[in-house]
Formats: sequence, structure tokens, C-alpha cells
Amino acid sequence: MRRLRDVLTTRGRSFVAAGATLALSGMVLGFSDLTRCGVLLVSLPVVSGLLMRRHSLRLALERSPRPSRVAIDEPAIVTVGIENRAPTKTPLLMAEEQLDYALGDRPRFVVPPLRAGERCSVTYTVRSHIRGRHRLGPLGVRLRDPFGLTSRVGAVSGSGELIVLPRIEPLGSGRPPGNGIGAEGAIPHMVALHGEDDVSVREYRDGDDLRRIHWPATARTGDLMVRQEDRPARRRAVILLDSRASAHRGSGSASSFEWAVTAAASISAHLIHQRYAVHLATAETVEDSQVAAPLEYEQMLDVLAVAQTGRDQDLSEVLHSAHPVTGAGGLVVAILAGLTGDQARQVAALRQPGGVGLAMILDTDTFNGGRGPRNDVSEITQAAAEVLHNAGWSALGVPAGRSVATVWGSLSSSSTPAGVR
Repeated sequence: MRRLRDVLTTRGRSFVAAGATLALSGMVLGFSDLTRCGVLLVSLPVVSGLLMRRHSLRLALERSPRPSRVAIDEPAIVTVGIENRAPTKTPLLMAEEQLDYALGDRPRFVVPPLRAGERCSVTYTVRSHIRGRHRLGPLGVRLRDPFGLTSRVGAVSGSGELIVLPRIEPLGSGRPPGNGIGAEGAIPHMVALHGEDDVSVREYRDGDDLRRIHWPATARTGDLMVRQEDRPARRRAVILLDSRASAHRGSGSASSFEWAVTAAASISAHLIHQRYAVHLATAETVEDSQVAAPLEYEQMLDVLAVAQTGRDQDLSEVLHSAHPVTGAGGLVVAILAGLTGDQARQVAALRQPGGVGLAMILDTDTFNGGRGPRNDVSEITQAAAEVLHNAGWSALGVPAGRSVATVWGSLSSSSTPAGVR
């Protein structure tokens, strides 16, 4: 009975109800003509439904979004190619494309009758204000008999995807402060030694790890010398994204996590433009073992487009994976949320002596109510910023309403600011 209700349209159900009533009334009252009319009304939807079953609807689809990667709120034109692979001609079809809710209303269009092997194309436009990998399809089709008594619904398998990239804010042309290994600055003095223990060394500086002291060079020169890693051909930067679901607040594009993703994308794009070798330390790159490899601009956008909040353990795993990269020195930019003092001390260990550490600590409680810009942050956030400042970082508490460009300008203008600006 349920399947019958799905096949019959409102008009078809009305025909069946009216026909059954007429047939029953004719039999009770003894009017045979009335009974015949009732049987005819009941039979017409049944026959129409049987005729509809003869259409096999063997359709092939091909989707081509242009472009396949778009920025937030940028439109994309999707072309759907439909080919009839059945030996018979298709009827007139009503089609509805299934889309992720973020792409807007489902487009509806009419597919004209197609002969065997014939093809047609339809286009529609989508846009999204939410980043991510969004699904296109499958295509739902509906056909009706000429009388509009019955309908048949099906889905044509196959789907595509549209990648919506994170928002990028321009950060100006200024460069972040740089000094030390792997950063911008003077090339350290190198001393060439002989023998199988040849390494590059330099004079000892305050803050250097004592385990890196090179004793043969120290004995030869009379000055304390330490092992010096080779200066990389490109300046190195590590961007760390804290994606713990328990630490972030808010929903949609106004959430603290979306602010953090926008910051990571904007800073990465800015540093890549400045010819930095950028490493992304996120839960996604840890899972794919990509932290150790610098990412190109397009790769970085693809990773951040699909970034999601996750477990509390993700922060520890990201820090662990980032340590081998930051151990060679360079710039470290950490975008953090709801940080405690203990967690701040774990993050502080990423910056190597002589390197530069910049930290944005989101005061996530201010992202809950959609309030305007604020100048104050919680005591917990201030305390975490102070821990990082004491460890040589430039740390800033960030309340809701601040732009990424403003926060970046405050951090990069000085190598050792503390607290909230």
C-alpha cells in the first residue's frame, strides 16, 4: 500500500478513490453503468503506472564545475552532461540536483526526451559562504504519465565535488621579525674543520643548547663553539593550528575555529609570498604525515579548506610532529584557543633559541554571542600569553571582533610584545 501511495500522484489517488466509490455505489444501487465508470477510473491509474515501468532510464552523467576550487562567496558554474544509454527514447523528465545545504537551494530543470545515445547539457550556479569540500549530486529524476496520474522517482548515480577555499585577508607587505637559524639575518660565521667529524660550527651564544657544544672546535680555537645547522636556502616558517573542539566556541563563519582557519590561511599565503618555506602543523597534516614537507600555495589552501575540529589529543600530536621541523630554527606562528598555562609551556618549547615565535591566543568565550569588538580578554588567556612572553615569544590574546590583519600587525611589529594590545 505504501508503494502504491508513492507511485500515485494526488490526481491519481483522487481517481482511485472516486472510482472505488462509484463502483461500490453502482453495485449497491444496481446501476451497472455507474459501476463501469468506477472500474474505468480505477483502471486508468493502474494502466498508466504499468506503461511508466517500460522506461529503463539508463542515464549517464558527467559534472564539470568551473572553477572546481572557489573562494568563499565566489560563484561556480556547474555543467551537467546527461546521456541516454537505453535503446529507447526517454520521456520528458523533471530533474533535481542534490546538493550540500551550504551550496544553497537545489536546482531544478527539465530534461527533454532523448533518443538512444543522445546527449544534452544543463547548467546551474552555486556559491557557498562556508569553506569545505561540498558534494554535488546525485541527480534525482521524476517522470509522469501524460494524464498526471502516476509518477516515478529515481536517482542517477554519480556525484562530484566543489572545494570552497578558506577566506584570505591581505596582511600588507611587511615582513615578520627574523633572526637566528633559518630566519632572515646575517649568515653566521662558519669554520671548516678536517676529518670525518667535519661539521659547520659557530661561536657560542647565550641561550644555545649546551648539548650542541663542539668540543674539538672549542679546543682548537680556544673559544666555546657549537654545532651549526646548515642555513636553509629558504627561510622556514611553521604555522600551527589548534583544532580542539573543546577549546573553540561559536558556530558557522563567526566561530573561533573559522577565525583561526582564516588566520592560518592568511598568514601562510603572506609568508609564501615572502618566499618562506611554510610547514602546516594541523591535525590533517599530522594524519597524512605532511608536517615535515613545506607546502605550496595551492596545497596549503586544500588542507585548510577541509580542516575540522577534533579531539583534545590532537594538540599534543601536532606539537610532537612539529618539534622536528622547528628544531632547525626559523619562524613559528601558533594560532591557539582556550590555552591553559601548562599547554602554553608545551607550545613555548617549539621556539628554538635565536628563533622567532608568534602566538595568537583566542579568547574563545568572547566568540559565543556574536558581540562586537572587545579590548579585554580573560585572565586565563592573559596568563597563557604571559607564559609564552616569558619564554621569548611574541604573544597576543585575541577577543572576538579583531581582524587577522590587525592582530598580525601587532605581533609582527615587535619581536617580544606581551599580553594584550
